[in-house]
Formats: sequence, structure tokens, C-alpha cells
Amino acid sequence: MALLTLVSSCVTLHPGEPPLPIGAVLLATPAVYREWHLKTESCSGLSGHFSAVEWYVVPGVSSFATAKGPQAGMWALQGGTHRIIVAGKYLDHEMVIRHEILHALLARAGHPPEYFVTRCNLTWESWGGAIAASEPSRH
Repeated sequence: MALLTLVSSCVTLHPGEPPLPIGAVLLATPAVYREWHLKTESCSGLSGHFSAVEWYVVPGVSSFATAKGPQAGMWALQGGTHRIIVAGKYLDHEMVIRHEILHALLARAGHPPEYFVTRCNLTWESWGGAIAASEPSRH
């Protein structure tokens, strides 16, 4: 249950708010993120420019502090710039990264079930079911 509160803080930053969590640094975007971006475009039916996102990491942590509490990932739109910030321990977690990519594609906060559950399975609850459904039978 604790992981549920860590999924993401998906917000639009307003003047006066800190632009990035404490300790966040610019990330050299891993190549696999481009593949995950394409997968997220495919499941959602949306399109966006991969290069339009600035990626940041808060190294060595499983969560970082935000106004909404501890988070593993966060999408923010500030001054027309999409930013995705990820806790260091989740840099290789496909669901966390794609969840934030979906926010950037939607260009909005909130978690419309049509996209996050039905189309893309990008919540903690739906991700596990999607993985199990794609695995070959073990019987």
C-alpha cells in the first residue's frame, strides 16, 4: 500500500513553487526511454516529441519530497517545458517511467482511467495484471 503513494506527483508548477525536488539533477536520458515512449504512444493513441521532455533524477533515493508527499516519479509542466523527475531507484522501472511519459503525452495532471488503466496499464494495480497476462502459461 505504501507504494501507491509513491507512484507520481503529476502537477503543473506555479510561480513561487520550487521548480525541481531537492537534489534533482539533469539526466542523460537512457536509450530505453525512447522505446518506452513509443510503447506509450502506441497504447494511448497519443503522440508527442520525445525530445521535448527534460529528464531529471534524484540520485540514490526511492522517493523524494514534494508538496503532495513522497513520490517515486513526477511530471511537471513549467513555462511550456515538460519535466519528468524520477527517484534514482526507479530509473529502470518501466511502469514508473511510462506513467510519467503518459502525463507528458496527455499534457495534464490526473489519472484518467481510460488511459492509465484501460489502454496502457500504467498504475501499480493494473501493471501487475498486464505483466501476468503477457507471460506464457506455466501449466
